[in-house]
Amino acid sequence: MVWDGAKGGRYSQPREFRSAANDVVSTVDDYHAYFRMLLNGGMHGSERILSRPAVQLMTGNCLTPAQEAARTALAGNNVRVSFGQGQQGGWGFGMAMRTYRGDYAPIGRFGWDGGTGTTVYADPANQLTGVLLTQVGLSVPDPARVAS
Repeated sequence: MVWDGAKGGRYSQPREFRSAANDVVSTVDDYHAYFRMLLNGGMHGSERILSRPAVQLMTGNCLTPAQEAARTALAGNNVRVSFGQGQQGGWGFGMAMRTYRGDYAPIGRFGWDGGTGTTVYADPANQLTGVLLTQVGLSVPDPARVAS
């Protein structure tokens, strides 16, 4: 079922920006460029977009031990619900950050899982980015498994 078709749909025309959670429209190329910029310490080609300290705050774990304990308790009670955000181990400013090795994801990997299946991560150790854009929302029996 198509909820909002490309031709004539609500995202086919420029929109008023109201919320980063609902009104930002992007592409695989944009996500890839953004995360490559983060991997490059804030540089996009020869242009500085963000300072290196800003990138470190965004992509490093900023949780206190008490916050980590609360996150662990929450994630343990909600397995596969908000999988990426709940079980990565840490949070930077605006994204999850992997602080432990529990599966295939290396420590230091950072990124975000969106509510409709959009998943983007960067792996600094291997200089890799991954982007998966889906629009499954809660329309399938196990939507988090599609993205994880």
